[in-house]
Amino acid sequence: MKRGKAEGVAALDPVDARLGARLAELRAERGWSLGELADRSGVSRSTLSRAERAEISPTASLLNRLCHVYGRTMSQLLSEVEAEPALLVRAAEQPVWEDRTSGFVRRSVSPPQTGLRAELVEGRLGAGADIAYDRPPVPGLEQHVWVLEGALDVTVQETEHHLDAGDSLRMRVWGATRFRCAGPEAVRYVLAVVLP
Repeated sequence: MKRGKAEGVAALDPVDARLGARLAELRAERGWSLGELADRSGVSRSTLSRAERAEISPTASLLNRLCHVYGRTMSQLLSEVEAEPALLVRAAEQPVWEDRTSGFVRRSVSPPQTGLRAELVEGRLGAGADIAYDRPPVPGLEQHVWVLEGALDVTVQETEHHLDAGDSLRMRVWGATRFRCAGPEAVRYVLAVVLP
């Protein structure tokens, strides 16, 4: 369980708690045991159980594996634990999720909405941060990366692309990808995600 800084008592992060509950619901909807989900996702039963009980904050890599199994993007999954998205989303209302393990911060600039196939995400990786995904959440997912500040190395289908501020890369994702902060400073980029 997570500990509160001041009081030293167990405290659940509200987003992690809602996310854990949604992950448990998705598994239950399919009638899968933790063992079956572990076999399908390649994630251990104990890690899955701890994530569903919000005892751990899931990493981006873990969520990506689960999104692949459940056939949704990470933004779709995260939007399911937030309120119904509005048409106009003020900067202060844009949901932010952080993978503390990898140093990845993800802001849903335009959260997904039923009936729409595209969304915008702002990504930030600290110096030295490196995220590897072994598969796309949805095969054939279209992504456009536009670097706003810093430098980013993106590996797609075993080809590495170096992007500096202002550079863009578009890709259709079928296999493993990797995003790595390529400079001494943090990198900030826009990711447009379009469902096939």
